[in-house]
Amino acid sequence: MVKITAADVNKLRKSTGAGMMDCKNALVEAEGDFEKAIEILRKKGQKVAAKRADRDSSEGAAIAKVNEANNRGVIISLNCETDFVAKNESFVTLANELADLAMNYDSKEAFLGADFNGLSVQEKLLEQTGVIGEKIEIGGFDHLSAPFVGSYIHAGNKIATLVGLSEAVENAATVAKDIAMQAAAMNPVALNESEVDQEIIDKEIEIAKDQLRQEGKPEAMLDKIAAGKLKRFFKDNTLVNQDFIKDSKMSVSEYVKSVAPNLEVTSFSRVALG
Repeated sequence: MVKITAADVNKLRKSTGAGMMDCKNALVEAEGDFEKAIEILRKKGQKVAAKRADRDSSEGAAIAKVNEANNRGVIISLNCETDFVAKNESFVTLANELADLAMNYDSKEAFLGADFNGLSVQEKLLEQTGVIGEKIEIGGFDHLSAPFVGSYIHAGNKIATLVGLSEAVENAATVAKDIAMQAAAMNPVALNESEVDQEIIDKEIEIAKDQLRQEGKPEAMLDKIAAGKLKRFFKDNTLVNQDFIKDSKMSVSEYVKSVAPNLEVTSFSRVALG
């Protein structure tokens, strides 16, 4: 029987992130063959993943990252089943490492196939599913580019946001963070009126008309009143038109222009857990 040393176990643990006993058992089964032990751990992850495929993975860590040039950002969520795992330091570290890697990819599919320390990201997720015993997967994935990009991660890694600005003006970092916090707190449906999905607009108009009918308003007046309600919906639910959370006397757009007359918010992304 091949002798499995503590150094062997530690090496496998560092390579895979698996627990000590899982690593020892895998090495014993593999008769000391390091690569075979890694394969055993991956297969264990596949078995666990198959058993837990229908589980709800609504907990986890939402992470936003921006490159050194501040002109590109990425946002992902590493999802798991329980808050206990989501708060684990090693889980959050893995989420941050994956977010760093995700900076190089424009699609979730390409990212999942990317190399992560000798495994693809998808294989790493399967491995961690076996290690942790919970369904582990990438939930949200998005990226954006702009002359200046800022980010914000809400306490507990439950919400992460990115914001793009039209210029890298002085104090751009402060402005971008303020707007990213706004997007996290107020959950806008779109950047501005023109970017609201027509399906959402149609639904809001229909809801407004139904309410007006219940109030006894004449059918001939419904379109005009519903249009007014839709305008209010745009103000409350589009990022640049919302009241600025740090000063409700101005809109987000007005706040941005108070910093630089030609400055605009060009894009945003928001990923939330739960």
